[in-house]
Amino acid sequence: MTDRTFPHEPSPPTTDDTSSPRPGPPSPRPFRQRLGLLAAVLVAGTALLPPAVASAGPLPSGFGSDFGDVSVRVLGGAATIVPGRSGLVEIGGYRGAALPAGSSLRLTAPAGARVTGTPLADAAGFQGSVATDGASGTYTYVRDSGAGSWRDSGYPFALAVDARAVPGTRLPGCTVLLTDAGGRRRASGGCTVTVGMPGPTLTEPAGGTFVSGAGRLAGTSYPGARVTVLDAAEHRVCAGVAHVDGAWSCTPNTPLPRGANRLHASAAFNGVSAVGEDVDFTVTAGTA
Repeated sequence: MTDRTFPHEPSPPTTDDTSSPRPGPPSPRPFRQRLGLLAAVLVAGTALLPPAVASAGPLPSGFGSDFGDVSVRVLGGAATIVPGRSGLVEIGGYRGAALPAGSSLRLTAPAGARVTGTPLADAAGFQGSVATDGASGTYTYVRDSGAGSWRDSGYPFALAVDARAVPGTRLPGCTVLLTDAGGRRRASGGCTVTVGMPGPTLTEPAGGTFVSGAGRLAGTSYPGARVTVLDAAEHRVCAGVAHVDGAWSCTPNTPLPRGANRLHASAAFNGVSAVGEDVDFTVTAGTA
């Protein structure tokens, strides 16, 4: 068997010659001397350093970040907005100290949306502004006395979503930044904007009409949406899928009762849904 011990120790003597002294354990003195020399070198090297370096204290709290308390950095908000329409996203979450005049909160719009307004402008000491291209909106604290807390429940920004946005998708790229009067970042985060589902319509039969039968129900919705027609008691009447042009239709599973009827359509697509308006009409004869 090969000896894999490393380093190899000297082989024991092969004779019983007692005249030659056997090697004993090494003296600890040379090792201690080396330690002493190393310590002396370190002390001497420290003495050569500049005083500010040689006497450096611990790193300040928050070193490597904007400030020590990470919890004050989280800003956020969420909104669901239908394509081609506007909605509000309220930003909140700041837990830091109040900031004086000149501090500001800026929201950068996500892809597929633009900022259209700052509803809180000219109220509570805040001034609002919107970039010409709608890429961002800003609130600035302008009150001369006192400081703005920025810790209120929410700072609203109006966003308009592109009419071509697909329902159920989340628009990327929304960022939020809170800075003090000197431009130093005090908090940051983002917002979640989900594209909502447009409400479906029920156009056949039309509201307020008298029909001899309601063998076919029809309307419009987002292309590809699953549309379900429900009665006043939320019972399913029939269902269909919207075509490329948005048109849908279905036939009731059971005849609609004579007399007054109230129906509405519900549409679902890509994880989001919407309910249309109620339609009241009168059936003068049962469905065949």
